[in-house]
Amino acid sequence: MKKLSLLFLFGFLNLAFSTAQQNYFPDKNTWEERTPQSLGLKADSIQKAVDFALANEYSGSKDLRIAILEGFRKEPYHHIAGKTKKRGGPAGMILKNGYIVAKWGDIDRVDMTFSVTKSYLSTVCGLAYDEGLIKDLHEPVGKMVWDGTFEGEHNSKVTWDHLLTQSSDWSGTLFGMKDWADRPPKEGGIDDWKYRELKTPGSNFEYNDVRVNILSYSLLQIWRKPLPMVLKEKIMDPIDASPTWRWFGYENSFVNVDGVMMQSVSGGGHSGGGIFINTKDHARLGLLFLREGNWNGQQLISKDWVNKIQQSSSANESYGYMWWLNKGNRKWAGDLSENIYYAAGFGGNYIVVDKEHDIVVVTRWLEPRKIGEMMRMVIGAL
Repeated sequence: MKKLSLLFLFGFLNLAFSTAQQNYFPDKNTWEERTPQSLGLKADSIQKAVDFALANEYSGSKDLRIAILEGFRKEPYHHIAGKTKKRGGPAGMILKNGYIVAKWGDIDRVDMTFSVTKSYLSTVCGLAYDEGLIKDLHEPVGKMVWDGTFEGEHNSKVTWDHLLTQSSDWSGTLFGMKDWADRPPKEGGIDDWKYRELKTPGSNFEYNDVRVNILSYSLLQIWRKPLPMVLKEKIMDPIDASPTWRWFGYENSFVNVDGVMMQSVSGGGHSGGGIFINTKDHARLGLLFLREGNWNGQQLISKDWVNKIQQSSSANESYGYMWWLNKGNRKWAGDLSENIYYAAGFGGNYIVVDKEHDIVVVTRWLEPRKIGEMMRMVIGAL
């Protein structure tokens, strides 16, 4: 009996070791490149996807202050409150089995990434959930953030789940920004937007940076240290990200936590701020999620959380926990898998994770409506 147990144990360890050996992870200084052919891909199809990305650069100004102000000019009171940076040209990477099979542009250049930041913010929330700082995602946030941010009959019903799925309809002002003035409806005017009927939390999806920033502010209250520090210690350093990325908030978003002034960072860049990062560091995060939160044998974020972000929310089939899903009314044309999920930001910034084919695609400054077409080229290389 003891011999059988030992044999079983050795077999299990060999299987685990074999699985670990199959998954390649880049180290701090070296990311191995492979030809597409060596990994079963058609080289001409991969090159076609790269050429397509280079030929379809985002049409907005490279001066992102101009692009931001033009892109959100219909918002009343909109202004740039955080750091911005002129962007570079198209850049990107395609990973297969963890190896680089294609790269283009300056993949070391640090650029704004806009709403891709939301997926990093979701990750920090997942870490809080894994560590038990948040015990129930369906519990009202106001039970833990009791400073008045979630007071009132409506806001007191808002849960962590509602904030993560952008279905909270939280109502109020944060750092001088009013929720109703962020991406208002095309119809009506200020009075209509200001005195609208509030929707039951969880019932209606609405992309809104003020409410995303309420999640960031709330996580700061429970972590009790700056969120960039949490992300750096628990994710970015363990995956050997470069030291060049930064995460900014607004000039007036500093709050007192335990007697120390800390910046509440933004979940996007449409008023400035958010995560500034290079293409390779994006690709490392994509590879971490492709590997279900495990980096070279170390589980950095739970498989449970990686699964949660891929579940359609009740208010929007195309949206999970601040990651977009390739289904519902946002599904890309063609026969691309509905199991693909991705981070997306203004100006054509994407981190695409395709678990079925062991592929990660990162693009910077691709014309946004072209991402589905580009992904069909990549998957067509199989």
